[in-house]
Amino acid sequence: MSTFIEIVYFSTAVLFILGLKKMSSPVTARNGIVWAGIGMIAASLVAFLEPGVLAHGNTGLIILAIIVGSSVAYVTAKRVAMTDMPQMIAIYNGMGGGAAAAIAAVELVKLASGKASDITETTQVLAVLGGLIGAVSFSGSAIAYAKLQGLMRKTFRLPLHGIVNLLLFVATLVTGAYIGFGDAVSIELVLVFFVMTLLLGILLTTPIGGADMPVVISLFNAFTGLAVAFEGFVLNNAAMIIAGTVVGSAGTLLTQLMAKAMNRPISNVLFSSFGSASGAVVEESIEGSMKETEATDAAIMMAYAEKVVIIPGYGMAVAQAQHKVQELTQLLEDRGVTVKFAIHPVAGRMPGHMNVLLAEAGVEYDKIVDIDEINPEFPSVDVVLVIGANDVVNPVARTNPDSPIYGMPVLNADKAKNCIVIKRGRGSGFSGIENHLFYADNTRMLYGDGQKAVGELIAGLKQL
Repeated sequence: MSTFIEIVYFSTAVLFILGLKKMSSPVTARNGIVWAGIGMIAASLVAFLEPGVLAHGNTGLIILAIIVGSSVAYVTAKRVAMTDMPQMIAIYNGMGGGAAAAIAAVELVKLASGKASDITETTQVLAVLGGLIGAVSFSGSAIAYAKLQGLMRKTFRLPLHGIVNLLLFVATLVTGAYIGFGDAVSIELVLVFFVMTLLLGILLTTPIGGADMPVVISLFNAFTGLAVAFEGFVLNNAAMIIAGTVVGSAGTLLTQLMAKAMNRPISNVLFSSFGSASGAVVEESIEGSMKETEATDAAIMMAYAEKVVIIPGYGMAVAQAQHKVQELTQLLEDRGVTVKFAIHPVAGRMPGHMNVLLAEAGVEYDKIVDIDEINPEFPSVDVVLVIGANDVVNPVARTNPDSPIYGMPVLNADKAKNCIVIKRGRGSGFSGIENHLFYADNTRMLYGDGQKAVGELIAGLKQL
């Protein structure tokens, strides 16, 4: 039986890895999710055959928990709007970290009560590490969900917030070390440890603003994977070790890519509060003024263009304008206009947010281009249409060394012949920085809700 279990776990590992590989392309991502899902189902079923699982007499409770959890996940996943996908990803990712922390808590409580005779010093330490990382991921992801869902203000800082975090982190490490290496561990101490880890995740996330959410979600995803892998060693479960390692490594790589796309180290994301409303940003004076345009004029400009590039941002997601954008694209292509979509790696509120929305609207994959491929084309673009994007098209990132976003790779929309910006108002983006693109001579502002504004562009095209 043990050989059969190991074969299933090995097959699960193969399915996880192949599924992750397929998820790297929008064309094969759906199949990748199916493959990984099959692997997860196989690993979950074969776990019942592990020695001692059925002997404990809790099979009914386990099955009930699986049915309830799967039902809730299925219903919520079917009902959630694509624009709410970031917060769903955040909360589900947090649940994974919470599950790992719960496993650690059970094992450590068993240790404290003298019922864990088979636990070694190594697994004791790994249980603490997994509990620490998993609990931070759980509470931090819950705060990220609350921010994205609009249940709490974007940022919150205590007086001397950084010092409080540092002291809490040190206290948590000391307590964890005592539990991990100590022989006499009390249940009360385990409880204090987990309270501190949960509080640490909360306090780490509350100061972080919306502009950093893609990086934060990716980072907590890596945390969850790492926690699951540690607890896999504690339970001697190969599937958990494999799944956690794959998720942790992929999440870590994605976090590094997100941070690179913003030209900022992870420590800066966690501790500088960039993207929050907590600090004023001193910017150089901007010459010129914003020049407003009408939808009919913008439609004429796009209708007689040869090449149009559309840059979507979070404003498109909020307005749920992706289907209107696809309709606009079709009308332009019917007139012989070449249309492409330029995607910045951190556009939106999670990695790949814009890609998901455009795919849902039916935009063909080959029209969606990343920053490195599209930037050299901007000088030959007749019209750039920016929908709800702000900081990712701000040319100050290339010109002002004193700007907080200096060095951050941005889409070179300002180098196009003409630029039309759809924006709800005149405010700055999440970073609090004025966008110099909006004041450029070749830029015209089309104010209003994204869906309504694109609808007016469509109406203008149809009248031509």
